[in-house]
Amino acid sequence: MSISAWLELLASGLITGGIYALVALGLNLQYGLMRILNIAHGEFLMLGAYLTWMMQSSFGWNPLLMVPVSFALLMALGVVIHWTCFRRLSQTSPNIDIFEARGLMVAFGLMFLVQNLVSHVWGGDLRGYDFMTEPVKIAGSQFAGNKLLVFALALAFCVALIVLLRMTLLGKGVRALMQSPLGAQLVGIDTQKLHPMMFGIGLGLSGVAGCLLSMAYTIAPSMGEPYTVTALIVITLGGFGSMAGALAGGLLLGLVEAVGMHYTNPSLKALLSYVVFISVLLLRPEGLFTRKSRKA
Repeated sequence: MSISAWLELLASGLITGGIYALVALGLNLQYGLMRILNIAHGEFLMLGAYLTWMMQSSFGWNPLLMVPVSFALLMALGVVIHWTCFRRLSQTSPNIDIFEARGLMVAFGLMFLVQNLVSHVWGGDLRGYDFMTEPVKIAGSQFAGNKLLVFALALAFCVALIVLLRMTLLGKGVRALMQSPLGAQLVGIDTQKLHPMMFGIGLGLSGVAGCLLSMAYTIAPSMGEPYTVTALIVITLGGFGSMAGALAGGLLLGLVEAVGMHYTNPSLKALLSYVVFISVLLLRPEGLFTRKSRKA
């Protein structure tokens, strides 16, 4: 296998991994902060993809214009969903375990609601459009321009979120809530405002991921669920609550899938992901990129 072929293979894995990381960051933010395992996360990715496709095919919008629009719309939708669903659950659940169970059931309902709504409005056919399909030559290898752009934007959003959480006062409040919810509230952090905002940002990131995916791949109403499962695998790799770990885990899983499919069979993609998932759960359940907690 030539060097250029290896570069193309690794680039393909990194491009896929960048999307995985972006989806996983949003889900990790919701679960790590609020203990909401939002299994409908991928459906909002699919919604972002369809909104971008609709604006491009019906009104001729440049898909890049839909990146901030998708983020804003899905973030606003996320705030509404949190206030109408999960906030009520947190107030009526006697403990965190019951809240997680009830939240999971609500997320199931949201998943089927969004998927069937999109199928009803736009049908079940594959959709897509051409955008920056011209090949770009780098170091003797050819890459699709739209996929390079997808990777660059996905990586930029991932890094921006990590910087936000590490360098800003808002981020410090979020990390404090992740580490000790009770302690954070005792020092005056307002969970009533922070929780819906962060839930909205999580859905906004899924909308951006869907927007980016529509630039390079065909889309369908059933596309969201596999990305939710993959995000859970990525979070397991990186460690629950670890944003840098989710980024590293997403890129690693993309590379593993690309190399594994090259040497085996593309139909074994899901099998490769689950093998990695189960192996990490058995051998290092706290994640590959987190330190083992010391026993007292």
